[in-house]
Amino acid sequence: MSNKAIVEYDGKKLELDAIIGTENEVGLDITQLRAKTGMITLDPGYGNTGSCTSDITFIDGEKGILRYRGYAIEELAEKSTFLETAFLVLYGHLPSQKELNTFSAGISAEAGLHYAMKSHFDGFPANAPPMAILSAMLNTLACYNTELLTTATDGPKFEVPALKIMSKVRTIAAWAYRTSKGRPYMPPSPRLSYCGNFLHMMFSQPFDLYEVIPEVEKALDLFLILHADHEQNCSTSTVRMVGSARANLFSSVAAGVGALWGPLHGGANAEVIAMLNNIHDNGIKLSDYVEAAKDKNSDTKLMGFGHRVYKSFDPRAKILKLHVDRVLDKLHIDDPLLDIAKQLEDVALHDEYFIERNLYPNVDFYSGILLRAIGIPVNMFTVMFAIGRMPGWIANWREMLCQEQRISRPRQIYTGETLRSYVQIGSR
Repeated sequence: MSNKAIVEYDGKKLELDAIIGTENEVGLDITQLRAKTGMITLDPGYGNTGSCTSDITFIDGEKGILRYRGYAIEELAEKSTFLETAFLVLYGHLPSQKELNTFSAGISAEAGLHYAMKSHFDGFPANAPPMAILSAMLNTLACYNTELLTTATDGPKFEVPALKIMSKVRTIAAWAYRTSKGRPYMPPSPRLSYCGNFLHMMFSQPFDLYEVIPEVEKALDLFLILHADHEQNCSTSTVRMVGSARANLFSSVAAGVGALWGPLHGGANAEVIAMLNNIHDNGIKLSDYVEAAKDKNSDTKLMGFGHRVYKSFDPRAKILKLHVDRVLDKLHIDDPLLDIAKQLEDVALHDEYFIERNLYPNVDFYSGILLRAIGIPVNMFTVMFAIGRMPGWIANWREMLCQEQRISRPRQIYTGETLRSYVQIGSR
């Protein structure tokens, strides 16, 4: 097979090199296209454009494969923890016990927030969107760590801000929630795990500490593992693009939060709950809703089914479903929305329309159910996604700098007016 491709237009030819990845993915190197032909490619949404090479995550959407640094997500979900997986995503190898202990201790030590930051939380209105608070407070965090506003990729100048962000993002998220409820802030507890500490800061009261249930803690840890990275999605690409300007880590991940906030990205699991509420509150029969979803002329959508990347099934969904069922059984939850979700899942999994189109429940379908069962409010769902995705964002920011990537500067095809003469306002 030739490792070259030829582009020919208007008498000009350009030979393009084929770049072949370790999993035999093939991309055409067009870095010289504009310089040698004057042309560019047009690919709205970048669906066919590779913006980088990366060693972090591999996805085969046709086969339902997801791997972090070569490790199958199924094996990591079964055997790893979120902090171990985060180390893997960041540094490219599974940590030794000593490395993991040091990493975990660093995370634990950085959980607290500077006392002056409390006043920033107090300044937000009670109805402030948690994602807006998260983005704002990540940038505010930079103000208290100005000595760390570098683009270092190794050593303390990288490791300290990375640990701070990964740890404090939980505290910021929990305090954003407590701000909305008018509750006093709960300081982190050094004796609790990464997820246990978050649940404690979210739900504990001064004289009534939250009891961390192992099944809930494990399910939340798994949720974070499954969201740790997902290749060049909208928010990760945003982090890399902002970082390509040599922006510091704090501002780059804050930009990622903004991208993740969109309902077509991180807000998808909240849309699942909105759909279930609509069915319940309006007394819609499931069979009627499903039929409406199949009608191409209807505005009805079956949220949480199918995925842009996965053409067979979302491997994360299969894993999460098992733990969702365990959590529901353990908590003895009687929730009509969860009942509707189970019935809807059963209908869709056995309907030929959805089977033929590979519209299986995706990770957003089950994560919305899980987070609701734990007691996480819907407006915090995307914040939970951001906590899980933080290792992937940081790893991609670091990788982009290590590759010495040029500043991102997409081109365009101009379709506006040609040159016009200015006309004085009285003559218009």
